Order: sequence, then structure tokens, then C-alpha cells
Amino acid sequence: MKKEITIIGAGLVGSLCSLFMTNRGYKVNVFERRKDLRSEIITAGKSINLALSKRGWTALKKAGIDKEVMKISIPVYKRVMHDVKGRLTDQPYGNKGEAIYSVSRAQMNVLMMNLAAKNGASLYFNERCVDVDFERSIAAFENTESKKHQNIKSDFLIGADGAFSVVRKKMVDKYKHDYEYNEIEHDYKELLIPSGDNDTHLLEKNALHIWPRGDFMLMALANLDGSFTCTLFAPKKGKNSFDGLNTKDEVENYFADLFSDFSKLVPNLYEQWLSNPTSNLGIVRTFPWHINDKSLLIGDAAHATVPFYGQGMNAGFEDCRILDELLDKNEDNFAACFDEYSRIRKPNGDGVQDLSMHNFIVMRDKTADPKFLLQKKIEKKFANLYPAKWIPLYSMVSFTNTPYAEAWEIGIKQEKIMQQIMSIPNIDKIWKSDKIMKKILILV
Repeated sequence: MKKEITIIGAGLVGSLCSLFMTNRGYKVNVFERRKDLRSEIITAGKSINLALSKRGWTALKKAGIDKEVMKISIPVYKRVMHDVKGRLTDQPYGNKGEAIYSVSRAQMNVLMMNLAAKNGASLYFNERCVDVDFERSIAAFENTESKKHQNIKSDFLIGADGAFSVVRKKMVDKYKHDYEYNEIEHDYKELLIPSGDNDTHLLEKNALHIWPRGDFMLMALANLDGSFTCTLFAPKKGKNSFDGLNTKDEVENYFADLFSDFSKLVPNLYEQWLSNPTSNLGIVRTFPWHINDKSLLIGDAAHATVPFYGQGMNAGFEDCRILDELLDKNEDNFAACFDEYSRIRKPNGDGVQDLSMHNFIVMRDKTADPKFLLQKKIEKKFANLYPAKWIPLYSMVSFTNTPYAEAWEIGIKQEKIMQQIMSIPNIDKIWKSDKIMKKILILV
């Protein structure tokens, strides 16, 4: 008899997970508390464009949908830094041809839900999960419109219901699982640079644009319609914070002074400022990620992170691929599979969070620092000379499937080596020499 699965959450990770599960021949029901996005007019506000990289593509390819997703993706080959005077500096991500891909969250979610339904999953909307009986594998739902309640029994259930997961909350309450939520000192607000005439892009399309300003920053990624989704990350309180941005003058002066070239591209800046919410950012850590053979967590429900490496979705997609591989390995023995999944994915959930916080400091503080940029050039030269010995941290995270925990560990070692190299007198004059490359080789 077909195994029946309940997935709670029809977001990106829940939708991809349903594809993997229907491909396995399971009967899949997906319940989502929000309205059906496919019937909504999509508005900006809280999306933060997605950055699809190698591990995300690996999962999409395994599920057989990478070509569909590629149609709505824009390759991004480099960062373009904007200084206070509007001067630009290019920083390529990897070697020639290596790119991450900008995708609109809403467009991606609509596509994924359509593909999930086409593949045989049943999707139900306006259904809020209110309780879970893990022993009997029953999820209780309340319809947000009719207020009707229903209980759904299945062979096992998957919590893909995001950072504020009800499934995780019930696990923590009933089984005393470890849990912590740490909100960071910065909030974010999304803004939009409109398209130019005939849907042209007003900034370079195939780049991540960053306005690094020390303790805060603005970034922008292109959309297919010529617009750019932009996000301001700034402290909640203190200097240059959201706290001091209330009146029209305060908001417009802040952007004119600190992001002058940006503010010229957004005629309705204050209207956007008022209509788009200011949202907080935080990190979720919990363990274990499963209950026996009855339930498990994937994506943000297990390891919500901050968006500074663009890896939240990629990590969730990787969860789906690894789960599928473990079901193969354990021949659909759920207890063995879920236990192994929880054990091997937890360190990588922590790893992606450590990497994300680290990259926030890199993006806002260091990308404008000449010493840091020189360090990256030295690393790149050495990596191209000795590719088996060194993959730069950003490339490891974005262009390989190296487990996050391993990448973070290697990254720490590499940073210690580079600090020694950067302390060599006149390094800016002699960095290209064989002597320096040999020195790194010895330290590795």
C-alpha cells in the first residue's frame, strides 16, 4: 500500500520535498496556512530575492525541475560595490562562468507549487496547523476562513512550516527538545528600484549590488521585469538605525546622504518606506529534528538563518535531497532514516548559520577594505595554482556541495593562514611572487 505523507508548509522547501516524495511513489498532502499564492496579485514587502547556488541546483536537478527554474533565473557573476559618492567597484564571485542566480521568491514559490500539484501532490490552503499527535501521526488543522477543524492521519509528517514552525513548537513542548531563537541587532526593509523604459534595468543586471557602510548596508538583485529588489539591513537602534527614520525628511535625507546613487533611482522612496514592513532577523537552533519514525523538520523549521550568504533556501533544498538519499540508503525504514538525517544535518544547520553571520560582517565591513580585497586576490591566485589544496570559502559554500560544517571549519583554518600572509611586510608589493605562493603551500 502507498505510504501517505502530510507536509505542513507549501513554501519553497515544502513544495520541493513534496516532489521528492511523490517521485518515491508516496501519496502526499500539503497543508499551508496562507492563501494560495497562485491566485494572488504578488506584491513586494518581505521577500528578499533568492540566490540559488550549486547545492540548490543539485537538489532541483535530482527532483527533475532544474530546467523549469532556470527559465525564471538571472545569473549573477559578481558583486558591484557602491561607495558613498556612487563610485563602483567590481568583485567577481569565482572564476569565469561561475555564478549564483537571482530568483524572485514569489515567482519561484508559484512555480514550485504548480510543479508539486502537477506531480501528484494535493495542496490545501488556509489550513493552519494547531496541534500534532506525534505518536499517532495525526496533525490537527483549523481553516482560517471557515474555522472548521479537521484531523489528518498519515504514515509520517514533515514540518516545513518555516522559522515560526508549529510542528517544531509542538516537538519542543511535548518532548523537551533543545530550542533557542536568537534575534540579531539588525532589522531589514525591502525596497524596489523600478524598471526603466521598456523594462530595462537601471543598474547592471548580472551583479549583486552592495552599498557597504560599516555597521549597515543596502543590497539589490535584479528581477526579470527590469526592476531590482533591494534590502536595507540596519541596526534597530543607535546611529544610522531604523530608530531615527520616521519622517519623510529623515528617510529621504538618510538615503540621499548615504546611498546617493540609489536614492536617485527610486522616485517614491518614502511611499515604499511606509507601505513595506520593517522585519526582524534571527537564528533558530533546535535538536533533535525528528520524532522516532513519525515526524521530522526541514528547512527553516529546523535551522532558520539570516540571509547574508543567500543560503537559507539552498540549505533547505539540500535537506530534501539528503532526506531522499537516506530513504534510498535505509530502504524506506523511516526510524533509521530520520535518526540519521537528524544527526548528520544538525551540524550543517549550525554551519550555515555561522557562515551567514560571518558573511554579514564581510559584506557590510570588509568588502570596501583594500586589505581584505588584496587578501581575496592572493587566495584566488593560490587556489587557481593549487586547486586541490585550496578552495576559497565563498566558492566552497556557493559552488560546491561541501557540507556547510566542513566548509566553515576549513574557512577558519584558511583565515588563520591568510592572517599570517597578510602580516608579511610589503605584502601589497610582493603578493604575486612564487615566494608567497610557496609560503602558503607550506602553511597548508
